[in-house]
Amino acid sequence: MRYENATPEEVKKAQAPHNLFISGVFLFDLLMTPAILALKIGMVGLLIPLLCSGALIAWIYLRSKKTTTWFVDMHWKISFGRCKLLMLAYAVSATLIFLAWLISISTKDHNMSHIIWTALTRVALMPTVIMVLVTAVMEFGSFAQAAKREVPDKLAAKFPAPAA
Repeated sequence: MRYENATPEEVKKAQAPHNLFISGVFLFDLLMTPAILALKIGMVGLLIPLLCSGALIAWIYLRSKKTTTWFVDMHWKISFGRCKLLMLAYAVSATLIFLAWLISISTKDHNMSHIIWTALTRVALMPTVIMVLVTAVMEFGSFAQAAKREVPDKLAAKFPAPAA
């Protein structure tokens, strides 16, 4: 749905959640996580980008509950919807890491345990990496939608625009 009543200032404010999400995803998930793996800090080190990303998601959630103008509020809701997808990927990865831990402690040979742990944890991070890329592309699309003063029809049907 095209929302013609949006001012240029509102368009910039509607683009802000998408910029914030994309910046956070690239900084925390695509830069910080591999850096922690390369520095060999350990699996506990993976909590750092997770906590940073969680703080960003919490901020987007809190801001999506704030009421300003309809157009800006809809774009904060879109961004939080993408956060939910990312949190789902985090949960899947956490479950897979837990399973990798269970499998690795069940082996008797310490070297084999280490190999299994390393291999399975790298595989376990893939759902998050894939979802990071998917949500980044979706957010780039939403950024362009905000520039064109558009709101997805599904969201506009759920939260009707105020009368002009």
